[in-house]
Amino acid sequence: MKDIRKQWRQSILRAVVRAARERGVDTDAITADDILIQKPPRPEMGDIAVPLFSFAKLFRSAPAAVAAAVIEQLQDDDQLPSGEIFSAGPYVNIRVDTAALAQSLEQEIAALGSSYGRTELFAGRRVMIEFSCPNTNKPLHLGHMRNDALGESVSRILKENGADVQKVNLINDRGVHICKSMLAYQKFGNGETPQSTGIKSDHFVGKYYVKFAQWVKEYPEAEAEAQDMLRKWEDQDPETMRLWKQMNTWTIDGISQTYEKTGISFDDVYYESRTYTKGKSEILKGLEQGVFYQDEEGTVWVDLEPINLDKKVLLRKDGTSLYLTQDIGTAIARHGDWPFDTLIYVVASEQKYHFTVLFYVLSLLGFPWAEHLFHLSYGMVNLPDGKMKSREGTVVDADDLFAQLEQMAQQEIVGKGREDEVGSLEQTSSSIALGALNYYLLQVNPTKDMIFDPKESISFNGNTGPYLQYMGARISSMLKKYEHLPEEIDALPFDSSLLGETEERELIKLISSYPEYVRQAGEEMNPSIITSYLFDLSKLYSKFYHDHQILNLDDRRMIKARVTLSKMALQVLKNAFGLVGIPFLESM
Repeated sequence: MKDIRKQWRQSILRAVVRAARERGVDTDAITADDILIQKPPRPEMGDIAVPLFSFAKLFRSAPAAVAAAVIEQLQDDDQLPSGEIFSAGPYVNIRVDTAALAQSLEQEIAALGSSYGRTELFAGRRVMIEFSCPNTNKPLHLGHMRNDALGESVSRILKENGADVQKVNLINDRGVHICKSMLAYQKFGNGETPQSTGIKSDHFVGKYYVKFAQWVKEYPEAEAEAQDMLRKWEDQDPETMRLWKQMNTWTIDGISQTYEKTGISFDDVYYESRTYTKGKSEILKGLEQGVFYQDEEGTVWVDLEPINLDKKVLLRKDGTSLYLTQDIGTAIARHGDWPFDTLIYVVASEQKYHFTVLFYVLSLLGFPWAEHLFHLSYGMVNLPDGKMKSREGTVVDADDLFAQLEQMAQQEIVGKGREDEVGSLEQTSSSIALGALNYYLLQVNPTKDMIFDPKESISFNGNTGPYLQYMGARISSMLKKYEHLPEEIDALPFDSSLLGETEERELIKLISSYPEYVRQAGEEMNPSIITSYLFDLSKLYSKFYHDHQILNLDDRRMIKARVTLSKMALQVLKNAFGLVGIPFLESM
């Protein structure tokens, strides 16, 4: 619909200009931006409505009279797109020729297949996107899953809009929080391992992080011991380094298994243990240049008054770095590794201050690409019964949640007696669980807090991932039955003029609009635009499927027309599924 709207906007602009000139009105200030394209509230009012209120003053006429004058000019336009024009008071209304649209759309989708919907919005741009960033003292939890789903989906959407995307992860594998798990294991582990206990390796390490939090309540000196262990780590104490490497390996191995299960991947992985010293030299350069200042104790500061903030420490008086200093060095190193045009950080909204300062400091240091750094913030995700806390062990582990969703999906399949229809019960249940998880996490605008309800997410009815997967499976099932009909039907030409029912016309328009939604999702870095589109398309196809026969018809030309429309809908479902991490299933 985008190109059609653009064509109509240009046609109406020409008509407005001609009508204005006939009345001796100055037309220099009239632009395409003055032509507003709206969707009428009801199908019988057409597909496009153009309000002309804004021209009433210029024409010195009532809006309805302006609309009549514009329609008169449109009737003499030999460049007019195919469609029906009529007036509705102060509006010019247009009914799109969906038959012509469907004919060209079928050819386009057949030619492009999985590429249908791609745009050149970010063609030639190199975009690096950082997401996930787990700690190596615990497994991934529900909050990470929102981050991962958002980062992976935005990466795919940017690629679909022509960008060259580099997905990166920064693993936080050093610091006192890591030492707390190490110290607890040293005190209470008795040499046990993930293998000896049968516990997944990242959960095994996380158990000791919780153990430390319990222990420190009885033995407050444990905090000082953890700090002492951190100093030993920084001094490369052999025993401390051996334990650190072993426990990090356990955690990273376990997290990698979760990534694989949930469809998350990266092009490059950074480790804080290798980047935490970066940035210090850059801050000292800035100090020499007078960009930053040093107090009498030796602490280095940046003045943030130009961005309406106070001031911020960049180097402590003992010369040690802060997280901000580390991020400065890491950003510079990344640009050296892979010169990006844009770097996107997918991090919770509570870190807004941190990134505001980070971007400002990098611009003060003279890096031109600092103007193209972006914090893609997202809200908190909690369960219906409240907040989660890692150190208290009340966090919902990603693996446990996913296993719960898999079990619920499996129960649904078994309950409906569909085990033999779905092929591998385990694989299908996993795909349904992943579709449920990603759709539920992505259907909310990233900026908003949300409640994740496992039971609601896995429902096969309503606004859920499994409902969308079921719609894809239903179309696939119908198309398999079509393959058993006489071959002469498939050999018939596609006659789009037969698709005149309201649901058919609406489907054609919505399918043709898909590239617009891809573009908008890319512009806003907002996967919920795609999830919303998917639900609208699925609901509309469901109504079409329910109200109109497709295969059981005497008119073979109509069978071919409706099957062709169904194939177009299915291709768009598949393409959009890929952008938001919903596995496509041919049977459910």
